[in-house]
Amino acid sequence: MTGVPERLWVVVPAHNEQEWITATLEALVRQRDRHFTSVVVDNASTDGTAEVVRTFAAAHPGFDLRVIHEPEKGTGAASDTGMRYAIDQGATLLARTDADCLPTPGWTTAVRRAFDAGLQLAGGQTRARTDDFRVTTRERVVLAAVVRFGRVVARFRSDRRGAEFLGPYLLIAGFNTAITADLYQRCGGYPRTAIEDAHEDRELMNRVRRVTRAYGRRRDMVVHCSLRRIKAWGLRNTLAWYTDHAYRGDVVDVR
Repeated sequence: MTGVPERLWVVVPAHNEQEWITATLEALVRQRDRHFTSVVVDNASTDGTAEVVRTFAAAHPGFDLRVIHEPEKGTGAASDTGMRYAIDQGATLLARTDADCLPTPGWTTAVRRAFDAGLQLAGGQTRARTDDFRVTTRERVVLAAVVRFGRVVARFRSDRRGAEFLGPYLLIAGFNTAITADLYQRCGGYPRTAIEDAHEDRELMNRVRRVTRAYGRRRDMVVHCSLRRIKAWGLRNTLAWYTDHAYRGDVVDVR
């Protein structure tokens, strides 16, 4: 890539993540490609999430970090607010991770490679965090197997097939997604939904499929995700949750 890199923004939706978000921000600071702006969307938090982000920004003056607020609680609403804020600020390339996730140091580099390869939406690889809980080998193996199985099953669901779709369904995690600003606007972006109502990443995928085939998965885009939901609910209930919310715990926003 020559000249000035296209403007990449990383959006991080966050609801009551004061205990977790510092590690995510540290992972972003460690990116080898630092030509990006980060925006944390404080999503109706009742804790000190926003203040933690501001304190971190003050301690890292060379790291372009913003915090904005979305009062309507919902992962989709927060993600959409962050994406549209970034676009309004001049972003042409967008990426998203979550406030309990750790992008690997080469993540933003890989995001740019995905766009350079012609993709307008890219999803990456999911791996389990090992620093937040005591994660067993079995749990890591099960997570990997579940992700692979889910990718296969998801493509054959009736609501993901139809003449209106230009390409096959891909299971892409919201916390490891990159999309061009142009495509985000053309497809309508994330639905402004709560986590209890819809899986916003799946709806975004279907919206993208209606307007382009220029999407795919990238093995070099790697993000480590927390297993805190599995630790709180158990594997069976967590799988049920991700399968059309067949299980809902008393507390959906697991912390």
